[in-house]
Amino acid sequence: MAPQDTAVLRVAGRPVARYVTRPELPARLSPRPFLHPVTTLAGTAVTELGPADHAHHLGVGVAVPDVEGHNFWGGRTFVRDRGPAELDNHGAQRHTGFPLRDPGGFVAELRWVAAGAELLRERRTVTAVPLTGSAWALDLAFALTNVSAGPLTLGSPATNGRPGAAYGGFFWRARREETAPRVLAAGHEGEAEVHGTRSDWVALAGAGWTLVFAGATEETRRDPWFVRAAAYPGVGSALAAAERLAVPPGGTVVRRVVTVVADGHLERGEAAALADRAVSR
Repeated sequence: MAPQDTAVLRVAGRPVARYVTRPELPARLSPRPFLHPVTTLAGTAVTELGPADHAHHLGVGVAVPDVEGHNFWGGRTFVRDRGPAELDNHGAQRHTGFPLRDPGGFVAELRWVAAGAELLRERRTVTAVPLTGSAWALDLAFALTNVSAGPLTLGSPATNGRPGAAYGGFFWRARREETAPRVLAAGHEGEAEVHGTRSDWVALAGAGWTLVFAGATEETRRDPWFVRAAAYPGVGSALAAAERLAVPPGGTVVRRVVTVVADGHLERGEAAALADRAVSR
C-alpha cells in the first residue's frame, strides 16, 4: 500500500496506530477507512480486523448501519418484521484526502456514497495524545454533513425493531481473548449494567490492557453506549438509540470520543482519572 494511503500515529516516537484509507474489501463489508492495529505503549494490540465472528468489524472507525436505508456498517441489514437479511444496499466511505497529517494525528476528508450518489461528507480528526508512561489517548472526532438534495435520517437495528442493538457512529472492535474483558463505568459494572447507559466513561479491561472510552462533548455524552463483552469485545456510540436521527440538507452531526489506551488492568478510580485527564487536557 502506498504511503499516501496510510497514516501512522506515534506517541513519544513509538508507533501506536495505523490508519488505512483505501482497504480492498468486498461491498458487503461496507468498505471504509479504519485504524488497525492500535496498540498500547508496550506494543499490545487492542484492535481486531475482520474477525471470524464479525467480518465487517474493522478496527476503530465510524460506521452507521442505516443511512436512509443504505448500510454503511457492513454485513446483514436488520429489517423490521423480518430480521437480519442479506441486502444489496451497502454503501462505502471514500477517502478523498488529508488536509493535515503528521506523526501526532491527521485530518481526513471522506465521501459517503451509496447507489451512485453521495449522501454524506465527513471531516474526521484523529489525534494521538500522550498521558503517562503507560497510557496514551486516541482522540477521534467526526462531522457528518448531509450533502444530498433532501433530508436524511440515520437509523440502527434498534430503530428498525431489534431491542438493544442501537449501534452506529464511533465503534472500536477490541482484542478477543480466552476470557471476556471486565466492563466498568462510573457507578456500574458488567456488560448488562453498562450497555445502553449514558455514562461519562466506560471501560474494557482485558489481559494486560485497558481501554477507557469517554464522550468529549455534550452531544456525545447524550448518546448511550453500545457495549459487548461476552459474545465479542467492542464499544461504540449509539447515534440512533430510541428514534432515527434526522439530518436536514446541509445539516451536520458532530461527535467526539476520546479513548484511553493503557497497559495493565485499571480499577475504576484510575480509569475515571485518566478519562478526565484525556478529555480535559
